[in-house]
Amino acid sequence: MHELALLDGLLELPHQEVRTLNVQIGDETLAIGDFTHLPTRCRFIVFMPQWDFLSFLAERGGCFPSFKVMMEVEVTGLIENAGVVVGLRASTADGPLEVRARLVVGADGRHSTVRAAAGLAVEELGAPMDVLWFRISRKPEDPADTMGRFESGQIFIFINRGEYWQCGCVIPKGSIEQLKEKGMEAFRERVGKSVPFAADRTGEIADWSSINLLTVRVDRLRRWHRPGLLCIGDAAHAMSPIGGVGINLAIQDAVAAANLLAAPLATGRLTDEDLARVQRRREFPSRITQKLQVLAQNRVVTRVLVADRKISPPLLVHLLAKFPVLRRIPAWLIGVGVRPEHVTVPAAGV
Repeated sequence: MHELALLDGLLELPHQEVRTLNVQIGDETLAIGDFTHLPTRCRFIVFMPQWDFLSFLAERGGCFPSFKVMMEVEVTGLIENAGVVVGLRASTADGPLEVRARLVVGADGRHSTVRAAAGLAVEELGAPMDVLWFRISRKPEDPADTMGRFESGQIFIFINRGEYWQCGCVIPKGSIEQLKEKGMEAFRERVGKSVPFAADRTGEIADWSSINLLTVRVDRLRRWHRPGLLCIGDAAHAMSPIGGVGINLAIQDAVAAANLLAAPLATGRLTDEDLARVQRRREFPSRITQKLQVLAQNRVVTRVLVADRKISPPLLVHLLAKFPVLRRIPAWLIGVGVRPEHVTVPAAGV
């Protein structure tokens, strides 16, 4: 955002700044990440509602005469000519729509309509969990820290959103119906035990419709592109929520794509090899990050969710807590990533 000259405006929006990352495992609260040493403009990570961030980008993009956002439009398929993608079809409140383009970018997430319509082969890596997201109001006397809590049989995340807590309850894959059978009161009781300082507010979880189910999937495309089409972000490599790095990789994919494709698009000489260059640039960091996430899923998440006795912090977490310098490693992986990207397109700061 700084390289796009957008940082100051972004930080004017309501947000929370996190400089250290803490986890509670059993009865112990430990620091495992320190963002204050990152070699970046901002030595913290920002939590902000996704819709605020996207609205901000849409507003600033409106400064460019060729930029147009269409809301409440759903992609339904691709338009092809002799095997080349030349546009897409969509449905709108006013009826069907066709959009023609020299390049269609599929950035529509882990359930991408674009990649499905393109028939691109997907490699499934698997995930042992799903996440239930919901809100609980926040009081001034509540703790300020965003934190993850690991207990026997469950993992709970609570993110400080200022006026409320965004809460995530990690559950075994496909177990939502079992929770519903036990009833909402049992779920509220479970939340109250995980977040005791907010136990008096669990009644704010009105019913199951107030809870959003994130069906976790970790996968990647073998090939991110076809002539006239490129997938990026979760559409190319769906990330686990571990570390919250999906948005980082998606933005880095977009920056790399802009850097590599701006000139070919401007001259009308875009080729499939140009699109392949984007995949070669970004495939390595996405694969490494997914490998680390799958390792954490198998070694930590699965073991915690099936545990039937009190758990204790693993050796790695004890080392991070004992030696502050080691906390810079997870901070780097979360805050910067395996292969950071920088804006090089000349007109980016306009």
